[in-house]
Amino acid sequence: MRMNYFVVGTNDMEASRVFYNALFAQSGLQSLSPSDRMTYWLGEDFAFATAIPFDKQPATNGNGTMVGFSVGAKEDVKRMHALAIELGGTCEGEPKQRGPKFSAYVRDLDCNKINFSD
Repeated sequence: MRMNYFVVGTNDMEASRVFYNALFAQSGLQSLSPSDRMTYWLGEDFAFATAIPFDKQPATNGNGTMVGFSVGAKEDVKRMHALAIELGGTCEGEPKQRGPKFSAYVRDLDCNKINFSD
């Protein structure tokens, strides 16, 4: 079994697009917006999206919910963490060794928790 895709909610699609377009700029992912309420970033075996909730209620972050991105080496973890902070995200855990993985944590502009690991 493989993960098909991951979607996080947003209350401001334009701000979300700016944040993730810049965050993924060096990843080779393709950005696609099939509607005003959803934007995908797609690659081989990779599908991530932000969406304004279908039920038109405010998007909220889930307590205990997190998306993890395997970004390569330790330097990539540090770079992605710093970039996310520069783009307006907030730190949830500085880059460091955690068990078998070197990882870092941030929250995006809608407070969705993101992990970067090697």
